[in-house]
Amino acid sequence: MSKIILLMGAPGAGKGTQARLLHERLQLPQISTGDMFRALSALQTPLAVEVREIQQAGRLIPDDVVIRVVEERTNRADCANGYILDGFPRTTAQAEILEELAAKQSKDLVAVLIDVPTELLEKRMTGRRNCPVCGEIYNVYFKPPRVDNRCDFHPEAQLNHRADDAPEKIRVRLETYERETAPLIDYYQRMERLHRVDGTRQPAEIYAEIERIVNSEP
Repeated sequence: MSKIILLMGAPGAGKGTQARLLHERLQLPQISTGDMFRALSALQTPLAVEVREIQQAGRLIPDDVVIRVVEERTNRADCANGYILDGFPRTTAQAEILEELAAKQSKDLVAVLIDVPTELLEKRMTGRRNCPVCGEIYNVYFKPPRVDNRCDFHPEAQLNHRADDAPEKIRVRLETYERETAPLIDYYQRMERLHRVDGTRQPAEIYAEIERIVNSEP
């Protein structure tokens, strides 16, 4: 049976890296709700018009409309062998609707939580720096540049520190994640669909475990 892979994890846990590896190695599309809604903005289909009217009115898009957008995208040919979901579901109500969609599409759903302690997440994000010239990413705790605050490849360039990586903003993001995602984690635990993966290891080790989980599911 083809799979719907749902990657879960706090900001900084490495979901993006693992989604990219799954996409490259298993040839599965990464389905982002943000990308889908942006794509709808250029279309004139009844669903696209409905979504635009809701957005222009400043209202939240209801769950039934979100799932119709997800279903329309995931019914395309490139999703026949499965897909990776990014940014959906966000609530237990959406998770229940997703179960119905998975059954309708004859797909098995696998939820993978990339588990990383909060203290390490904070260091990963507050320590991030990047070169404005080549984009090389550093971390003052785990991968510092050879010269403080200077790119190894462009020593004339002073490294950037993103404003939203400030400690107080990181804590707010992590608290929001805990508050909003805890019910989803509980839901998938009750459904016996949740697989916890140690996210403190190297990306290649994490990927190997996720691939084993995906391939071992019936």
